[in-house]
Amino acid sequence: MKIRSLNIDEYKDIINLWKRAKLPFKQHGRDSRESIAKEMAANPEFFLGAFEHERLIGVAILSCDVRKGWINRLAVDPKYRSRGIARALIAGSERVLKNGGIRVFCALIEADNTPSKELFKKCGYVEGHDIIYFSKRDAEEV
Repeated sequence: MKIRSLNIDEYKDIINLWKRAKLPFKQHGRDSRESIAKEMAANPEFFLGAFEHERLIGVAILSCDVRKGWINRLAVDPKYRSRGIARALIAGSERVLKNGGIRVFCALIEADNTPSKELFKKCGYVEGHDIIYFSKRDAEEV
């Protein structure tokens, strides 16, 4: 397995992986090709892919608010799970963020996603119960 930065030419592969992993996405909003291309142009190192024999089998998209780094959209092809791919993507994400001066790493996980919560705990993350997430969206697709 190899982990490397993704590029916009791999957009279709990213979407197909998200579909196989049953990860919801906003193809006509924040996850559109245009939105992803813009984010990739600004921070190309924030898009990581795990590959086996040139096949995309895992993905993580990073973001940063200058104080904290975020691991977003982490997904692994169901056929390749339980092989350490998600852990490798988390470790790779942390390296990228550390290189940018970030020392606090975070992930938002849906309350009923027990496998992801357990994965992050195994990687040294602590589940917080003292923060409630609020969001406001200009449109449903963003």
